Amino acid sequence: MAKSKDMTGKKVRFTDQRKASKALAFQIFNAKKAKKEALYPQLLTLVRIVLKQVDKALLQIKTGSATNPKTQRWIKDVEHYQALTLKVVDQTVRRVIDKESVPSSEKIISLFEEHSDVIVKEYRDIQYGHKINLSTEKHELITFLSIEKGNPADSDLFLPVLDTHQKNLKGLPHSVVRDGGYASKANFEVGRALGIQHIVFHKRVGISYLAMGVKKTFKLLRNFRAGIEGNISQLKRTFGAGKATWKGHEGFKAYVWSWVISYSLTRMARMQSGWNRPGAQD
Repeated sequence: MAKSKDMTGKKVRFTDQRKASKALAFQIFNAKKAKKEALYPQLLTLVRIVLKQVDKALLQIKTGSATNPKTQRWIKDVEHYQALTLKVVDQTVRRVIDKESVPSSEKIISLFEEHSDVIVKEYRDIQYGHKINLSTEKHELITFLSIEKGNPADSDLFLPVLDTHQKNLKGLPHSVVRDGGYASKANFEVGRALGIQHIVFHKRVGISYLAMGVKKTFKLLRNFRAGIEGNISQLKRTFGAGKATWKGHEGFKAYVWSWVISYSLTRMARMQSGWNRPGAQD
């Protein structure tokens, strides 16, 4: 609303609640649980005042000449953020006032990147964005990548990798090594039934290394997995995989595939030039 004059040529009247809202948000962030819950209704009251002012502002601008492209863009932006703010108000009332558990899939955690998911990694810090599931082969080329929706368990992401390899590459590898989060007896049994001889998980989940078929090759596969961690580090440092900078969900997906393609082309060029031969410097 503060930008209405520049965007539409009309200045809408409103009572600026930004300073009071920032002060309350700061108090909520630093308050203990009991006081925090008492402060939320005050912040929600300010938000509702702003939403009423937004309705009046939209009516004022739409009543006049709203054919100007900049005016249309202002109206579109205001309606977009108005809808998102209503969702945030709803989830706040449900979670804080009504003590309801709001599923992560229903939460809006960012007004500017509303497609973002809540990603919880066991006892580690909560992260925001999208979970990426990928695999590589012995030459360190990426052979599978998916951008997941929500926060699925890693154990649910094991079989889709095998299915995609079987479909696209017309076969499955002789040996597979995955992080401990993918470990489950069901995944192990399905993998062996498909003909994979060595299936190694960083966590055994009740499966002996002898049953995994890696009594003699465990060290080799463990080292291969350590190399995958190095590849992920390189993807972040060299190709920008640590943080997507392109806006929107489509921008996020395009950004991810851009670093996958860049990494793969670079790796293929190094293979052809002999850069990856034993003893070569990376």
